[in-house]
Amino acid sequence: MIPVACDAEIAIKRARGRLQCPDNLVEAIEQTGFVGVPITLADGEAAASLPSHHADPFDRMLVAQARRLGAVVVTRDPAFAAYGVHVLPA
Repeated sequence: MIPVACDAEIAIKRARGRLQCPDNLVEAIEQTGFVGVPITLADGEAAASLPSHHADPFDRMLVAQARRLGAVVVTRDPAFAAYGVHVLPA
């Protein structure tokens, strides 16, 4: 599973020249066997109600989805740990 918010954030960073990744990112992700996890209305509300440990709305959405799914967040950002989600350091 890969949250749709991850794909969006990767694409934005690629467009700004801050990250190198394939132009066909969706196809590359799907070829690995991962599937996209849509953002739900409940995810939006959960992200909005999180404590303000992090200002980035994409990251807050990832936290909300990780909580709902019991998923692990792979990141270098230490702010995620404050939300009590499982973090795998990148």
